[in-house]
Amino acid sequence: MNLEPEPFTTARLDALPLRVAYADEMAAVLGDPALHTYTGGAPETADELRARYGRQTAGSPDPGVRWWNWVLRVRDEGRLAGYVQATVDVPGAEAEIAWVVGTRWQGRGYAKEAAEGLVTHLLAGAGAGAGAGTAVARTVLAHIHPDHDASAAVAGAAGLAPTERWCDGERRWERGAGKG
Repeated sequence: MNLEPEPFTTARLDALPLRVAYADEMAAVLGDPALHTYTGGAPETADELRARYGRQTAGSPDPGVRWWNWVLRVRDEGRLAGYVQATVDVPGAEAEIAWVVGTRWQGRGYAKEAAEGLVTHLLAGAGAGAGAGTAVARTVLAHIHPDHDASAAVAGAAGLAPTERWCDGERRWERGAGKG
């Protein structure tokens, strides 16, 4: 069961729960190979995104894990500009997050704004079925490539701090509910 994530907003962005129908627009947003410099892989076609979005919206096969994904719509433009996601370990009250903003929208602070909004959303208890004031996660974390200064800046703006833990060559950044 993958209770759908609640939408959330920031000053300039609407974070909307992922839908397969967003694949065409997102293929254009995510089409720059430079977006894969630190993560590997290559841009996916609209058909590949439709298939992936179908799997993601179906949810994790593990009932204790939620796969929550949102697309980011720039409110003033009415266009999608990227996404944020959280893999929530419900029993462990831990959420691993990630963000991607399309090249065309980079340099405007959207990634920082989206990551800050996502962390607040998860720690404030605004997730599906959590109930007002009940935190979805006590810990929010991200794994950042050591050479990806922009992502490190985004993580820092969202209140995450680097730890001494590493996973697959990436440093773990973390924020607990009582931190930041």
